[in-house]
Amino acid sequence: MKWKILSSEYISRHKYFTARRDKCMMPDGKIVPEYFVVELPRTVCGVALTEEGEVLMIKQYRHPLEEVLLEIPGGFIDKGETAEEAMRRELKEETGYEFTSFTYVGKIAANPGVLNNYTDFFLAQGGKRTGAQQLDDHEDLQIEKISVAELKKLFLENKIVQATHNNCIFYALRALGEF
Repeated sequence: MKWKILSSEYISRHKYFTARRDKCMMPDGKIVPEYFVVELPRTVCGVALTEEGEVLMIKQYRHPLEEVLLEIPGGFIDKGETAEEAMRRELKEETGYEFTSFTYVGKIAANPGVLNNYTDFFLAQGGKRTGAQQLDDHEDLQIEKISVAELKKLFLENKIVQATHNNCIFYALRALGEF
């Protein structure tokens, strides 16, 4: 059932956007002359609960949509990191909080017809602010605290539009007994 790659040509090679054009042969011998694949590093995202039980949300401008979106923290897994280590790092960088427990709640392939990566999902609990945000040069994030009930309401009313984050929210809420 697996396709055979006959040739690959890179169209773009960038840390965050690598794209290639593959020529493939299907198991029945049919040739697919052009199949485009975007290569991305594996990513993480998580629903983060403070010691007080508040959910840490991120407001961030997303240039492709030209909108500010309400999201959960997350980012790329660096080489040599485990998914949990990346989640801990991203939470500390984006929120300034450290967490006492992490529960792995699942993974998803956001768009396997084009993208070659997975995103790992976490529920982080026991968050305590231990420092300031440590944002990348291109990041401008605002932290908002909401209740678990408000998160569930926003999720059910389709107010959070980042699809991968919605999957994580669903699995985290399920782990909390909300679904």
